[in-house]
Amino acid sequence: MTRCTAPVEGHRSASAAASCPACRGSWGRSYSSYSSYSPPSYSSPSYSSSVSSGGGRSSGGSGSRVKARWSRPGSSVTYTPTEVRELTPVRENVEKQASLDLRDVFLCHAWDDRQGAAKDLNDLLEARGVKVWFSEKDVGLGVPLLRAIDKGLANSRIGIVLVTPALLLRLPKESIADKELSVLLAGARLVPVVHQTTYEALREVSPLLASRTGLSTAEEPMADVAAKIAELVAI
Repeated sequence: MTRCTAPVEGHRSASAAASCPACRGSWGRSYSSYSSYSPPSYSSPSYSSSVSSGGGRSSGGSGSRVKARWSRPGSSVTYTPTEVRELTPVRENVEKQASLDLRDVFLCHAWDDRQGAAKDLNDLLEARGVKVWFSEKDVGLGVPLLRAIDKGLANSRIGIVLVTPALLLRLPKESIADKELSVLLAGARLVPVVHQTTYEALREVSPLLASRTGLSTAEEPMADVAAKIAELVAI
């Protein structure tokens, strides 16, 4: 029997699905309605020679692990080649804004996650010295929420979108999280973090957001995801 070669979170690209003996036909039919969308292309990033993954995790169909060009000397953080390719444009935006006094990260999340996964990610990032805009601590009593969000978006280098089952439920309802995503998707400063769901489920709700390969807690612990984000925004 032909078996699917996808990792747990699903195929992340058309080429990955096309090379899968089980899914090459159905993938194209399922998402043909989005064929008019073409994500931006970037030049191939440079990174150091690959090292063994050790953990056996899969991302982008490659078992190799590499250091990104922005990795600090002595850093133990490694990436898949797919992660390096997708994160390079975000890093370039961070470098362009190096002289500006901005928060490092705007954390976009569903309201239901504010005391759970979103707070966990915020705490892990702050423990690594990352300056995070997080609604739970940055929107004071009596402050108009939408105005505070606009200010937070404008004054952050990049956006992290925490994709959870709660976010997938809220996006079709055009919630505040949808407004945040619209701003972040307009530029190369968005990193999705998929948590307790899959890219396949995300494609059903937001094909555009799903086209941005990011990080996944199905492949590595939340602490490791936070380490990659911290390294990405370090100047």
